[in-house]
Amino acid sequence: MRSIRDGVELSAEQREFVALARDFAAREIRPRAREVDDADHASPLDLWAKAAKLGLTSFMLPEEYGGGGVGDLVTQALVSEELCYGDIGIGNLLTSNGFFAGPIEALGTAAQKERWLAPLTGDDPPLTALAVTEPDVGSDAAALRTRAVRDGSSYVLTGQKTWISNAPYAKWIVVFATVDPELRSRGVTAFVVDTDAPGVRIGQPLPKMGQRAIVCAEVFLDAVRVPVENRLGEEGQGFYGLMRTFDSARILLAAACTGLSRAALDTTVAYARERVQFGKPIIEHQAVAFRLADMAAKIDVSRLLTQRAARLFDAGEPAAEESAIAKLTASENAMWCAWAALQTHGGWGYSRELLLEKWMRDAKLEEIEEGTSDIQRLIISRSLARSA
Repeated sequence: MRSIRDGVELSAEQREFVALARDFAAREIRPRAREVDDADHASPLDLWAKAAKLGLTSFMLPEEYGGGGVGDLVTQALVSEELCYGDIGIGNLLTSNGFFAGPIEALGTAAQKERWLAPLTGDDPPLTALAVTEPDVGSDAAALRTRAVRDGSSYVLTGQKTWISNAPYAKWIVVFATVDPELRSRGVTAFVVDTDAPGVRIGQPLPKMGQRAIVCAEVFLDAVRVPVENRLGEEGQGFYGLMRTFDSARILLAAACTGLSRAALDTTVAYARERVQFGKPIIEHQAVAFRLADMAAKIDVSRLLTQRAARLFDAGEPAAEESAIAKLTASENAMWCAWAALQTHGGWGYSRELLLEKWMRDAKLEEIEEGTSDIQRLIISRSLARSA
């Protein structure tokens, strides 16, 4: 492994985490990718348990609560890329508690962090979830309709969330609701909800095109009573916590896409060296060679943009535009690289004997989740308009 990556020297700790993730991806994740995809509605909880014992499900959580203390997104992105090189669905599953932790770290008190983050760092951590999307509300998080009504020392939550990752397995869910829809973003408030609470109902797993390692479902909240101490921050602060979480999530998803793209390239290079057509390996045919070169270039662009956004985020600088650029570019590059790999393999690429068709299905999700590609372009264009 190079000690210098993308022109920046990696620390000994970074190299150790990257090596651990790379080894786990090769030994445990890649061999299970097809099986997990075929299972469709079942997350690989045995892999979750193995990863937890190695610290791969909690490396991003604060050290004072038992986590690995890797708080910088630069290192988190490097680890995510390696896990998702093995399989992007499984890799995203293993790091999913980081999304739940984001609003708690941004808005929570020390007591709340101890209460909900410490249990995530043991050898047998629960799965968790973050609930924003509603049937009629996707990327416009300020338009939430799930209501939170104060009633003495509690809030009563009523509404419906959909496409919630990990919902069937989650012990706790960070639910974003509004105390007043007319206030839009200024009414959005975050709550930690126990899935065993009366009035919480989890729907059936939703059938998915790809990334089936993560099971999604609807969450129904029927007058769920949540103690005030489960509120993160003050009323109306949830939108800030959510936007900060989105910025970091987009950077990590860009890293995940880079891992998928690398897997597609490496698989295709190996095939192109062995496949002989017209008397020579197809890697020597210009059309194939140029396609591989384009894949390599797109991967470098994805990683460099991801690392730029991560460094800005870690420095405490505004990073909404840069995280959107990284996620937009890396997700569309992943889709293109999956297509290029399948195209180069010809008929074998179309076969389910290989993982290429799965990677294409998996890549498509990244052009949609945490804001579609159109939303990323909107974020970028608005930023450009403000700076003009």
